Amino acid sequence: MLKWPDIIKFTSNGNPEPDKRIEKSDAEWKSILTPEQYRITRQRGTERPFSSEMCSRFESGIYACVCCDTLLFDASDKFESGTGWPSFTQPIEENAIAYLKDSSQGMIRVETTCNTCDAHLGHVFPDGPQPGGLRYCMNAIALKKIQSNPEKATFGGGCFWCTEAVFQKVRGVKQVISGYSGGRTNSPTYREVCNGNTGHAEVVQITFDPGEISYADLLRLHLSTHDPTTLNYQGADHGTQYRSIILPHTDEQAKTAREIISEMAPAFADEIVTEIKPFEVFYAAEDYHQNYYQHNPDQGYCAAVISPKLEKFRRRFIDYLSDKETELQSP
Repeated sequence: MLKWPDIIKFTSNGNPEPDKRIEKSDAEWKSILTPEQYRITRQRGTERPFSSEMCSRFESGIYACVCCDTLLFDASDKFESGTGWPSFTQPIEENAIAYLKDSSQGMIRVETTCNTCDAHLGHVFPDGPQPGGLRYCMNAIALKKIQSNPEKATFGGGCFWCTEAVFQKVRGVKQVISGYSGGRTNSPTYREVCNGNTGHAEVVQITFDPGEISYADLLRLHLSTHDPTTLNYQGADHGTQYRSIILPHTDEQAKTAREIISEMAPAFADEIVTEIKPFEVFYAAEDYHQNYYQHNPDQGYCAAVISPKLEKFRRRFIDYLSDKETELQSP
């Protein structure tokens, strides 16, 4: 989860590396954008406050850059700020947005641009709701709604560093957050969960596009990338917090979970002991746990456990890899 110090760091030390870059000539942008879209995104314009119905619409979906279709925001992170412009708490991915110091109006602000094509989007401010405290104040005309209804899946199977790293490689997965669920303690800390007294398991919460990958296939990947036959441990990680668990968000997900476990049971020599428990609440883990493998690939556990697991996953499930991962696999 990004917070204001992260934004300041980006403006001072450089922006995160984008997944790809798209560059066009000024004439090319004019040919594909309306005059108002061009004014806002390519000339750093600002639309009139309260001029778009997007401010007051909160249906599910994904918002993309109007210039290049890069996914930028999930509607679940949209909130009513009262400012007259659509406001979001977080980008869909840490590297979706670039940040630039802006002193054009006689004050210091942080401009936000699409990290793929440099389209001007708006500004970000440190006065948003907690826990992140950010308000991404966007020009509605710089965004377009992707008419899909993302879903969430929550499950665990050992250390969430491993689970997160695996599902970040999967096509159709838009976001993976490590955290805690399935227990009884409110707002638990990592230390409390590790003590084994909270009832919570280390889990990941996945936002995915069901048009690209089904919940059933996510479950098949989940059961195939950890050992669902071991009770309360995975490898060297022991404790109830490391149990194999699926936390369905709907009755339909619960039905699918039972079906997939039955389907996959013959593939295992021992009985699958994965717990199925209705989802109640998810607590995001501390910031240093998020994107852990991406930030710490050379750390001992990452190098010894996660890296080999990812290599095996890439070889075995190449058809499920995201476009970015498929490109990395190409010779």
